[in-house]
Amino acid sequence: MVAQIFVIRHGETQWSLNGRHTGRTDVPLTENGERRAINLRGLLQGITFTHVLASPLQRAWRTCELAGLGAAARVEPDLHEWDYGDYEGRTTADIRAQRPGWNIFQDGCPQGESVEQVSQRADRVLAGLRPLEGTIALFSHGQFLRALAVRWIGLPAREGQHLALDTAAVSILGYEHHNGDIPAIALWNAGSSTSFALSAPAVGGKGRAAGSPDCAAV
Repeated sequence: MVAQIFVIRHGETQWSLNGRHTGRTDVPLTENGERRAINLRGLLQGITFTHVLASPLQRAWRTCELAGLGAAARVEPDLHEWDYGDYEGRTTADIRAQRPGWNIFQDGCPQGESVEQVSQRADRVLAGLRPLEGTIALFSHGQFLRALAVRWIGLPAREGQHLALDTAAVSILGYEHHNGDIPAIALWNAGSSTSFALSAPAVGGKGRAAGSPDCAAV
């Protein structure tokens, strides 16, 4: 059984900086995005990962490479971002001017993925990870990782709307520390520029990440 899953959102892109919804458009990291991805290397270097998986989109794969894990990584197509369909490249404000109150975690995207489709994809990823041993790293995207995290703890994908997730942030899916059979979010949205320590359990064991009070833990 998997011990921990480190979920890492890709570094900054020009579209993420401008608030444009970026699904399948393959945009590169900005210079700042690359710098913050490099900072992840120092944060993750003490962790032994048994598996490293990354989205096929360059912003996630490049983040994985700059974090020092590219040589061990393999592409997992199901880690791609939410397909925004007709809303690709548009900002939330622009969409809501046409469709007041729109919320991706409730409404999905026309000609793109529905909430149910993203939930099914997240469940498919988790089903493939749960039988694996050790500590796993996933390099993926903001909206999809929010859905993945809440599915890990058994909540509907729509509840991902309550989890903010920054670029180049590290989060950890693990287990409740008094009951190793209960999935839990051990760490959430910890920035690559924040100073804290991470630890992982031995291969085959379950454990909790160690982080300083500066980390946004759930």
